[in-house]
Parts: sequence; C-alpha cells; structure tokens
Amino acid sequence: MGILNITPDSFYDGGRYMALDAAMAQAQLLMELGADIIDIGGASSRPGSVPPPPDEEIRRVVPVIESIRCHYPEAWIAIDTYRADVAVAAIEAGADIVNDISAGDDDSRMWQVVAHYGIPYVMMHKQGIPQTMQQNPTYGDVVKEIVQYFVDKTHAARQVGIHDIIIDPGFGFGKTIAHNYELLCRLNAFRIFPYPLLVGISRKSMIWKVAHATPEDSLPGTSALHALALQQGADILRVHDVKAARQVISVVERAIQKNLSP
Repeated sequence: MGILNITPDSFYDGGRYMALDAAMAQAQLLMELGADIIDIGGASSRPGSVPPPPDEEIRRVVPVIESIRCHYPEAWIAIDTYRADVAVAAIEAGADIVNDISAGDDDSRMWQVVAHYGIPYVMMHKQGIPQTMQQNPTYGDVVKEIVQYFVDKTHAARQVGIHDIIIDPGFGFGKTIAHNYELLCRLNAFRIFPYPLLVGISRKSMIWKVAHATPEDSLPGTSALHALALQQGADILRVHDVKAARQVISVVERAIQKNLSP
C-alpha cells in the first residue's frame, strides 16, 4: 500500500503533493514501483495534528481519486479517512477501500456507509485522538487489549453487514515506543483473526527516535522492521517507499519459502 498524502502537514511528505499534477506523478510512480493499493489521505493524523474541515478534506482528495481512476482504471484506491461524508465522496469518485484510523469510533455513520457500498474496510486501533493521543498512552497488556478490541470490533462490524475487513494495530496511535515494539514482537498474536493484517510503520518515530535520526533518514530502519513484520505475519505494508518495500517482500518471501522447503 503506497502512501499518497494530499496534506500540507503530514510528518514526512506534507505539502509535496497538494497540486494535482504532483499527486498524479507520485501516484504513477508508486504504481510503477509495485504498489498494489494507493492510499490517499486529505487530513494528517500525525500526533498533535488538527484536522481540516470535512469539505476541505473532500476538496483535496476527490480530484486526485477521479484522475487516478480515469487514467489508471486498474488501480486499487483507498481513502484514508474517519469521516463518513469524506468516505462517500471518495467512493463516488472511484475509491475501492475505506481506511479508517478510528474503526468507526469517531463517526458513527461510517459503518453504515461501508456496509451500504459493500467495499473492503480497514479498521485501525488508536487510543485517544491525534491531538492528544501521545500525551500519556496507558495499557495493562497492549497486545491483549488490542486483540480484544478487534474481537469486539470485528464481531460488531459483521453484525451490521461489514465482512471484508482488514485489521491494523495502529502503530504510533496512542502508543509509546515501548508499546510499539511490544506490538511488533508479538504481532503474530493477530493471526487468530481470519482477516488480512496491515502494518503501518513507515518512517515513524518508533524508528527514527530509536536510531537518533530523522524521518528523512529512516528508510534503513523502516526496511528492517518491515522484514520483522512480514516474518510475524503482516499481509499488507503501508509505505512511503514502495521500491524498498518490494525488495524486502521479495527477499523475506524467498527466505520463508527456503525455510519451508523439504
């Protein structure tokens, strides 16, 4: 899943793709490098971010989705939003997947929209809201609590007619660095679910703070953790750097196949 942020304030690529021609050039590059899904967001969810009004979020993402759908009809497009109105506008413009960082918690109408359109739904765990989620995240056992969260959420989603589900533990969303690494090391706990597992750790602070680097210098650490995530059962990597992630996927798959060979 290649990231395409149509935002002025995302932590790594904010402001780069606000113009339609720049966004389209990046979308084309992501697909050429091997992205299976283009994840388009119009509102940053970095810690401390303040969301734009819904109509501004729609204004940012809809022209990009329409243009990608027109020029690349084979593309899979995800809309990264927790707002039902934005999801509707994006789906009508051509989006195939809803990627919701709140799993329906922040907009009670979201599940109704997803069920109505019958499209795949990424539900992510977070503690709190982006403005405050990193102030004091607290868990007893972070893995057990998030697993239970998805037990409850997936059951409730099925009850309202959502069946094509992808789960995302939400690295960095209301978690300390220690929580994030505990999640990563015990990621295979989420294999109890019959749903694909999405991991979004690309260039996040759990990498660059540990490496005493910056988001810009965090590709080697990102690739290392992508390899660990794949070994732990991740099915989808949400990434800024598609070429590097494709290389990691190729070698990890080869190593796993070698391991399984008689």
